[in-house]
Amino acid sequence: MRATMLYAPTLRETPAEAEVISHQLMLRAGMIRRAAGGTYTYLPLALRILRKIEGIVRQEMDAKGGQELLMPIMQPAEMWQETGRWDVYGDEMFRLKDRHNRAFCLGPTHEEMITTLVRSDVRSYRQLPLRLYQIQNKYRDERRPRFGLMRGREFIMKDLYSFDKDEEGLNKSYDHMYEAYTNVFTRCGLTFRPVEADSGAIGGSGTHEFMVIADSGEAAIVYCPSCDYAANVEKAELKAIVMPEEQLEALTIVDTPGTRSIEAITKLLKVNPDKTIKTIVYNTDKGPVLALVRGDHEVNEVKVQNLLACLTIELADEKTITEILASAPGFIGPVNIKCSTVIADSTVMNMFNAVCGANLIDQHYTNVYAKRDYSPTIVGDIRHIQENDPCPRCS
Repeated sequence: MRATMLYAPTLRETPAEAEVISHQLMLRAGMIRRAAGGTYTYLPLALRILRKIEGIVRQEMDAKGGQELLMPIMQPAEMWQETGRWDVYGDEMFRLKDRHNRAFCLGPTHEEMITTLVRSDVRSYRQLPLRLYQIQNKYRDERRPRFGLMRGREFIMKDLYSFDKDEEGLNKSYDHMYEAYTNVFTRCGLTFRPVEADSGAIGGSGTHEFMVIADSGEAAIVYCPSCDYAANVEKAELKAIVMPEEQLEALTIVDTPGTRSIEAITKLLKVNPDKTIKTIVYNTDKGPVLALVRGDHEVNEVKVQNLLACLTIELADEKTITEILASAPGFIGPVNIKCSTVIADSTVMNMFNAVCGANLIDQHYTNVYAKRDYSPTIVGDIRHIQENDPCPRCS
């Protein structure tokens, strides 16, 4: 075909919708066009590139014993109801009904479909291992699609599912896929790093994500320059910070009018943020939960969810806090709290003479010490990692 026949409508100006450089260049080069929010048409140039990438992926999957199949995009609700994920998956799932009023969804993922398929046909361990994969469209109703193809409502995914007779076989399959992904990213000429990642509600004991190092994107990673530890910010492990011991003072309530933030309370009481306890209230499928971190730290909701083994977690609004705790945001604390589940970050347990909400509006406790004044239900690592935190592996 002659170049004059190529359908590649270029643009002189960058569309206002394009935030990151990859999105801008693909639009201007005539590779993609927006159909609706989060959905795009692949024009001939983009499709040719996509087919080459798919070819590399297929070669590496096949080399590790993968067998390609193609599962339907539209999945019956019964499969998802059996696993319990129909109700908890949330608003990201596209749901629909046919003319017979049967419920379906547009597949955001295919675990339910593949396990239903394999369990109906595999009768003996002698049929294992199996490594089945597909390259298929997925659909997730993202609240805010952005970054072009990077975060859309419709996207293309290669998903491989391995079935093994024992844990040894599972680990072998995992290692094969680790090597395959390394080869795919290397052959595509990408600068990347495998990092430890959160396994999610259906994950196992270990998961890796292969992250392309770039200036744009929504995922952040942390790594240690002294060893090979690397993880995404949701997974990154942290050890408890040992605080200097102090002479314990008597627990005291003080008036703190209008101090709903850490900044306000530290200014009023003339203390540093690391002397305060931040209390966040969440609604979960297991009931209300209080999460405690040091005032200069942030709660990692993924870690909280994993420690609680809950399916859903969301911030409680002011109305809910008032109803269940008879207080208000900014004045909640763990001392004498009427909440059955209190989860504390490990560092909070090492704080002496700390400041926290008194569960009364416009009042705080001072000189708080966990081992004397309250007893958390669960203690663990629930905070976000910060730059210059010690490495959990080599520090």
